[in-house]
Amino acid sequence: MDLALLRTFVTVHRAGSFTRAAALLGLSQPAVTSQIRTLERQLGRPLFLRQARGVIPTTIGDELAHKAAPHLDALVEIAESGLDEESSPRTLHLAGPPEFTAERALPALTGLTGEDGRRLALRASFGTAEEVLEGLASGHHDLAISTARPRGALLSATPLCDEEHILVAAPRWADRIGSEMLRLKGAPALDHLPVVEVHESLPFVARYWASVFDSRPAASGTVVVPDLRAVLSCAIAGAGLAVLPRYLCAPALRQGTIVALHDPAVPPLRTYFLVVRTGTLALPLVARAHEWLQRAATVWY
Repeated sequence: MDLALLRTFVTVHRAGSFTRAAALLGLSQPAVTSQIRTLERQLGRPLFLRQARGVIPTTIGDELAHKAAPHLDALVEIAESGLDEESSPRTLHLAGPPEFTAERALPALTGLTGEDGRRLALRASFGTAEEVLEGLASGHHDLAISTARPRGALLSATPLCDEEHILVAAPRWADRIGSEMLRLKGAPALDHLPVVEVHESLPFVARYWASVFDSRPAASGTVVVPDLRAVLSCAIAGAGLAVLPRYLCAPALRQGTIVALHDPAVPPLRTYFLVVRTGTLALPLVARAHEWLQRAATVWY
């Protein structure tokens, strides 16, 4: 069986589209379509079902992809690394949420680059859980960090760490509310306060309210900015209350520039997952990064 045909097939399987696969491979769409048809004729079975927007694999297509993809990835690893691994650095393409990737993952991986930068080169992309998982499945990334566990057999996920969420605000807001009022009234004592969030739907605040107060927040976003680091800065400046991960706001809590407004018996948690394409942990580059992040996560809080 022609390896070029298998490579095209695996790329289409990951991309879910002939058009996207063609762009990834540097081929025309008719060339990709022709190669898939040739492979289907050789196997005597259809590998994809064509739909209005992209393709979905048949059962045979899924089976072939899961058998062939790890071996093709290993061949690419060998071809790209060459015989002398010391001659040039390998590049790891990492994707994840901007704040966690910047504050946690990238610093943990810098030890792999070596003092001369020749052991490993890092390239990072930021995005939502949906975006990074789609990019990983399409072959744009080698390793992804996600707050969503992927479904299906194409991607494999390993729990990395749990993130504790804290309800915070500048000290003046805590003084205005009063700890006793908050203890007695819970969420109603907070619903009149301005809110700083990453989206109009208030995902962090809504999750906290549902978990801790068993209710929905009555407030709306006063400041909405799509980066938790900016949310922290606005909260410190007194723009309103915010729900933030402990790792991100711990220094500000120690300095007293923000304070925790509530101390629930069971704080809300969110789990991060390390995600790879199934079979690619056999590749030394991916395996090393995967191991380093898991080791680093043991001392994160």
